[in-house]
Amino acid sequence: MTTPPRAPKHPSTEARTGDAASGAARAGDRPDRADSSRVLRWRRAVLGLRPRMLAAFVATAAVSALATSALTYQAATGSTLDLTQDTALDELRRRVDVLAPSLPFPPTQAELDRLSLRLSGTGGFRDWHVLARYGAAHSAWTAAVTVPAALQDTVGSGHGAFQRFTADGHSWLAVGVPVTRTPAGPASGAGDLSGLTVYALLPLDREQAATSTLLAAATGAGAFAAVLAAGLALLATRQVLRPVRALGDAAQALAQGRLDTRLAVSGHDELAQLSKTFNHTARTLQGTIEELRAVESQGRRFAADVSHELRTPLAAMAAVTDILDEDAEHLPADTATALRMISNETGRLTRLVNDLIEISRMDAGAAPLRTEDVDAAEAVRATLDLRGWSDRVELDLPAALPVRLDARRFDVIVANLAGNALRHGRPPVRLTLTTRGPGPGSDLVLTVTDRGPGIPPAELPHLFDRFYKADRARTRSEGSGLGLAIAQENARLHGGFIEAANAPGSGAVFTLVLPRGPLTKDAP
Repeated sequence: MTTPPRAPKHPSTEARTGDAASGAARAGDRPDRADSSRVLRWRRAVLGLRPRMLAAFVATAAVSALATSALTYQAATGSTLDLTQDTALDELRRRVDVLAPSLPFPPTQAELDRLSLRLSGTGGFRDWHVLARYGAAHSAWTAAVTVPAALQDTVGSGHGAFQRFTADGHSWLAVGVPVTRTPAGPASGAGDLSGLTVYALLPLDREQAATSTLLAAATGAGAFAAVLAAGLALLATRQVLRPVRALGDAAQALAQGRLDTRLAVSGHDELAQLSKTFNHTARTLQGTIEELRAVESQGRRFAADVSHELRTPLAAMAAVTDILDEDAEHLPADTATALRMISNETGRLTRLVNDLIEISRMDAGAAPLRTEDVDAAEAVRATLDLRGWSDRVELDLPAALPVRLDARRFDVIVANLAGNALRHGRPPVRLTLTTRGPGPGSDLVLTVTDRGPGIPPAELPHLFDRFYKADRARTRSEGSGLGLAIAQENARLHGGFIEAANAPGSGAVFTLVLPRGPLTKDAP
């Protein structure tokens, strides 16, 4: 690869704006909790704020270092080559000015050889090769490369010039000056062209080695800058992200119900202000929640106290109405009707009070769960027989289904579900009892279906709310609005749940799922 020969700006001086870049190198299904935790850690490690800040720091430092190194390398390489070119051309001119006046014209072959030898053996460039040419004759040439023809044409036209080129696997600098004739004698300055031209070829191996060393140093500086930036980024991100992570942990703890969570405040920067704001918010939230809990506790205690206070007079009223019911047929019709109404309302009020007491115990965490080995199929039959519903409910039960549960609470659940279907649905009401899952860890599944109009979709999410009635028009009914809520709480005490839905054709479907529990060794 060669570069075009460069001519000086003036006939006797070399241009100092050579192509410094030529011939030079340049630098270029929903997972479980464990899976969710692993995914969260992976996302934080790859896509979190810390790796992004680290990547930004390193990228900025690396780009800056590489850009600075590239500009420094380009400028240093250009300066080195320009200095070599100018020095070589000036040196050749100086030597020609010293030796050319003693040269006869036209020079012979021997004189051309002698001039070339003398120019090669003096001065600082002892490793250059000199060629003297006059017409078709030229001095002896032993170098492995030749002077570029373009440079010979430029110098032959009367201009000193230089050219860098690559040959034989090495970089070379070729400079040439024409020898002019003046009244004082031959010289390289202004005058008439003598036809004699002198060329010098200088290997650029040392300059190339120097630029390679500079490139290696620039690359090392860039790598060091990137490593230093990574260290500074880790330190900076640690200082910044530590309070951010503490804030995230505190927010998570607050979400889990630990309302006394607070952050340590240090400094006066934005993060410190954020910590103060979080602490203020947490204190306000804690105060509000405590007030709400106090109000709720007072309401529950009031309901429990009222219920307990009502039990004694209700028991007396129930006893009196029972006695009067026995003589109702001997009383006048109006009196008997009023007596039966009082008896029904007394019974309804008694059930409501009992339900309120049961709900209060569950809210207070005082509802005991006394489990025992029970045949679930037999327990369902007993519940229906006790309430006289056996002939109104179709049963699909196994011969025996041993489970471990609280028999009394299971009776309450079955009675509420079956009674709800009988009151609000249409026959036939069907009760199915099966198991789901293999082995001892299987679940007990009880399904109650009816053929009624079903449940409006807007009502489904509220069926298990307390005092909620799907039929808002019936302000007074036999139910208290607590039956399904009590059934759901009893299911939760067992570690199960109740779901409500509409059947594909018509009617409502209530599904109870309870863990069967570990049976004792002597269980059937």
